[in-house]
Amino acid sequence: MMQIPQWTVFETAVQSVHHYDNPFWDVTVQVELTAPSGRQHVVDAFWDGAHTWRLRFCPDKVGEWQWTFTCSDAADAGLSGPQGSFRCVPYVGDNPLYQRGPVRLSAGRTHFVHANGDLFFWLSDTAWNGVLRSREVDWDRYLRTRRQQGFTAVQFVSTQWRGCTRDPFGEAAFMGLEHIRLQPRFFQRLDSKVAAINERGLVAAPVLLWALWESDPGQALAEADATRLVRYLVARWGAHQVIWFLGGDGNYVGQRSERWKRIGNAVFGGRHDRLVTTHPCGQTWVGDEFRGESWFDFIGYQSGHGSSPDHLRWLVDGPPAREWRKAPSLPVVNLEPNYETHPSYHVQRKFADYEVRRAAYWSLLVAPTAGVTYGHNAIWVWAQKPEVPEGHERIGIVEPWYQGLYTPGVQSMSILRRFFDSLPWSQLRPAPELLVEQRGAREPHRFVAAAKTADDVLAVLYLPKGGEVRLDLASLKRPASARWFDPRSDVWVDVGGVTEEMRAFTAPDEGDWVLCIGELG
Repeated sequence: MMQIPQWTVFETAVQSVHHYDNPFWDVTVQVELTAPSGRQHVVDAFWDGAHTWRLRFCPDKVGEWQWTFTCSDAADAGLSGPQGSFRCVPYVGDNPLYQRGPVRLSAGRTHFVHANGDLFFWLSDTAWNGVLRSREVDWDRYLRTRRQQGFTAVQFVSTQWRGCTRDPFGEAAFMGLEHIRLQPRFFQRLDSKVAAINERGLVAAPVLLWALWESDPGQALAEADATRLVRYLVARWGAHQVIWFLGGDGNYVGQRSERWKRIGNAVFGGRHDRLVTTHPCGQTWVGDEFRGESWFDFIGYQSGHGSSPDHLRWLVDGPPAREWRKAPSLPVVNLEPNYETHPSYHVQRKFADYEVRRAAYWSLLVAPTAGVTYGHNAIWVWAQKPEVPEGHERIGIVEPWYQGLYTPGVQSMSILRRFFDSLPWSQLRPAPELLVEQRGAREPHRFVAAAKTADDVLAVLYLPKGGEVRLDLASLKRPASARWFDPRSDVWVDVGGVTEEMRAFTAPDEGDWVLCIGELG
């Protein structure tokens, strides 16, 4: 009997005996799986070209599993009736995803944990075109590098979109807009790269339907086609360790949200064992739209690529900083802050590591800390040579992908990960009351983000422009000590014990600094 390690992927295939003109639409194939406990699972199989349908399934329990294929065309003996079994065995290895299991919401629904209860810190990289355009050898180099740098997830687009209307072989994922015809070869070329994300210890975060332009699948496809395509992708990759982005860069506010609610409910509204969210367009907030949906697991947002006072204020004093308090609680994650080397919308200058750090630390401290995403223009475009990105001509020439592997911004993210790993980060909550005066009220670029643990043992403050910060520390437990942390160099500077008389703290220089007061744990 085949043996499959727990939390990995069991795969089997069957062959139809009938011919179907459009197999993607003409039949529905499902598989009933029985766990060792007797619990029943029903999952979709997916068409993989010619007469082949495949099952991919992630077993969560050790023991013998039974499976049986069923088909909407009951007369097709190749698709309706095949059965078999496999044995799930404990995973033996060093991959943290298979050791700990899929990512879930914490009990308090403010951050993420693995199935075994271990914390999961979301530090994702934006590789929108990476799976679509990369060569496998380059993709593996990229994944190995990001894992070593402390990243935990990779965001990518699953089908054609405005930034990649055809893959390097000249094909799209599907043809037409209604009753679409799927191109299985397109996805077959992606399968090994999606699997490789997990094999390198990273969670895969696919955008199922990009949705910014009218020509993007999320808008262009008829709703029935969009729903069936999402269902297909879930069947194809849902056995991997994934977190789904139902839509990418879309406007899901108001009446527009209704289509997305229907699609989400149709695919994920019953049992779903992988987290689901949306990736909205810049500075739109979807918490009020989806918070009550059973399939919607956390609030993703995009603070975007602006640098004007209004854009900065939206992040530090807008919905991300205010709406997280609403019930029911959900994690809040900035899925697209300022990208390194992306030109600002408001000034003729590209963002550097400073803007990357500033957006990241703000995002992590103005809402309960759960994680943040990084982006670099060269990585998301995934060009082999300097080029103007398809559908993004206004950002100019972008460097080849490998120029985004080792950068000051990436180094800052590695430092950020080590810094938060040294703290009880899952207990941090915004604490603006620590500030006697918020200098960012007048000058948003000087906004001081403040958070503290629920037990009042530790306070963490991010100062984007150094200088002095005046605090009210009456709520913090004593004794306490203070230290400055340099997010540029990974260096700590001791201040010493905090006395009752201490109200003001001055950063070592005018760069950005993090002040920690209390017990660091």
